[in-house]
Amino acid sequence: MSDQASLRLGIIGLGNIAQQHIHNIVSGEAHGCKLAAVCSRGEHPLAGELGVPHFQDYRALVASGCCDAVLIATPTFTHLGAGLCALESGLHVLMEKPIGLSVAEGERLLGARKQGQVFALMLNQRTDPLFVMMREILQRGELGETVRYHWSMTNWFRPEVYFKVSDWRATWRGEGGGLLVNQCIHNLDIFQWLCGMPDRVRAHCHFGKYHDIEVEDEATAYLEYANGATGVFVGSTGEAPGVNRLEIVGDRGALLFDGERLWQTRNTPGTAEFNRDTTEMFGMPASAVKDITPKRDVNQHAQVLSNFAAAVLSGECLIASAEEGLASLSLANAMLQSTWENSTVDLPLDSGRYQALLDHRISRSSLRKVADIEATIDMSQSYR
Repeated sequence: MSDQASLRLGIIGLGNIAQQHIHNIVSGEAHGCKLAAVCSRGEHPLAGELGVPHFQDYRALVASGCCDAVLIATPTFTHLGAGLCALESGLHVLMEKPIGLSVAEGERLLGARKQGQVFALMLNQRTDPLFVMMREILQRGELGETVRYHWSMTNWFRPEVYFKVSDWRATWRGEGGGLLVNQCIHNLDIFQWLCGMPDRVRAHCHFGKYHDIEVEDEATAYLEYANGATGVFVGSTGEAPGVNRLEIVGDRGALLFDGERLWQTRNTPGTAEFNRDTTEMFGMPASAVKDITPKRDVNQHAQVLSNFAAAVLSGECLIASAEEGLASLSLANAMLQSTWENSTVDLPLDSGRYQALLDHRISRSSLRKVADIEATIDMSQSYR
């Protein structure tokens, strides 16, 4: 890499999320990197305003020598090709979620990484102080052994126009799925980041239940863990206003995020001890509930960008390495496979088997014709 104080970063893609990343860079909110080049499939008015080279083919950008690293913010079906090109050329890579259409694609990308290359994923919700606090509480063992997890994440409502103005969204060919690999991939990442990966999954997904799409827009999954704990995950893009409620229950208490506040319950004594020793027929451990909600006003995307630059420049540990992106994608893939096969799916996922199932659907799928609609876009309303 060039001897310099900041990372020369190329942005591949100039869609909504790419523009958010560009704003974070040029405004200085993302530290340690500077915008060196951009790439889009055609002419784009923003390209001339930025004062950096503009390419219409990611291969030309990668070969230009302008960049030390790239941020790939293109439709999911292009992640594999663009990622392989950048990694095989020796560039560092930060990729928008998910890492690919499937775990098998993610494994191919990881196999192309060379020694010393930094390969990260934009799993920005890991920087949310609320989830960071929950993780610290769990790691300190304050809840004791965990027994149940439940996340109802149904406030990802998307109107029909969201799909109509895109040719790739909500198609097997373009996205490899819908709700689970687009909106809920962040929630699945946080779910496993906090609770760990289950041993098996049984899911029921509904395809095109609320929208004129071929992929899933509602999912309910039951998860089983090695220690006997169980979990339930519910997601939807068809409910309004929907709910965002995450519960983690342990022997010595619980954490409840109700969508706005984080509450911690502490049991004295622990439930198992009380259950074993009490003579009170209808007794219950004493409990106390406290609001522990932290301040959450952080620029999550800028933090991940800054961390990526620091990982390249000074070896800082990544917030979310590309390897860690396989976990949430594995959960999403397992939920779809469970539905398709009407069976329980064991984890780790058999990525080859899933790929064959997905390929069958891709072979019958095509990108949609973009509707001639002037959509109103406010990206601040897209985050949950």
